[in-house]
Amino acid sequence: MTPVTRGTHGAPEPCLRPPRLRPGARVAVVAPSGPIPEDRLQAGLDILRGWDLDPVVAPHVLAGHPTLGYLAATDEDRARDLTEAWCDPGVSAVLCARGGYGAQRMVDLLDWTAIRAAGPKVLVGYSDVTALHEAFAVRLGLATLHGPMVAAEAFLKDARTQESLRATLFEPESVRTLGLESATALVPGRAHGVTLGGCVSLLAADLGTPHARRSARGGLLLLEDVGEEPYRLDRILTQLLRSGWLDGVAGIGLGSWEECGPYEEVRAVLADRLGGLGVPVVERMGFGHHESAPTVPFGIPGVLDAEAGTLTLDVPALS
Repeated sequence: MTPVTRGTHGAPEPCLRPPRLRPGARVAVVAPSGPIPEDRLQAGLDILRGWDLDPVVAPHVLAGHPTLGYLAATDEDRARDLTEAWCDPGVSAVLCARGGYGAQRMVDLLDWTAIRAAGPKVLVGYSDVTALHEAFAVRLGLATLHGPMVAAEAFLKDARTQESLRATLFEPESVRTLGLESATALVPGRAHGVTLGGCVSLLAADLGTPHARRSARGGLLLLEDVGEEPYRLDRILTQLLRSGWLDGVAGIGLGSWEECGPYEEVRAVLADRLGGLGVPVVERMGFGHHESAPTVPFGIPGVLDAEAGTLTLDVPALS
């Protein structure tokens, strides 16, 4: 299946927005990456039921891999779960249970022809799900939600994280301006573009694959990561710079950098590697692996205002 061309340079363009959810909507929970503790999964399902959603768990979410304990199930089974969930006409959204590792192993096994034919739906996840955000943008031209996963600690424990996702799913016009109070300008300025991004290590690992766009040119790039020491972040960002992938990016929003070392050291790397691009850069926006993680959409046009510390969407994330 031929990927959707995202502009002459593979740059981000506004994507097709899936419909918002309605009370009573059926949503599927899949595990495209790592395994999930059953108690945390059940706690997350209870939250979804409290929103008057009808969650259904894909068959292999709790299956486990026969030899590789860091995978939720075999690549084939994880891909089949996601494909079948997406193609179920009764399902309005597909929510990822957790990140970890494994999405890149199964993304090539998805039935993209069937997924395209099933039409637009909501996809929610972050961390390792970055690989799926990119694939759904490139293959389908579909907007997706970088939001908390069903078994993620922030989703289970933080009311603001829960409310950000709930409002985005049901009342997307109420969350057009995004960014925690902590957000400040690393590089001042204001830029317009289409959102994209996720875990910076996953974006770098995706370069050269069939699911990676050729460039972030013209985009508002939203970056975060977890467990990457400053020198490794330097290496990752240097790879993106050397490849030309960051050429022409319109603006950059930075989320959380949990377990990446003292923030002063992380900040120095971010300023050194991104400050020379000549575009606005906002730090401490909070999305990602943060104790309070707002949902941010990918594929939506908006304005990044570094001085205000905000991302304001031109249109709601969902139609």
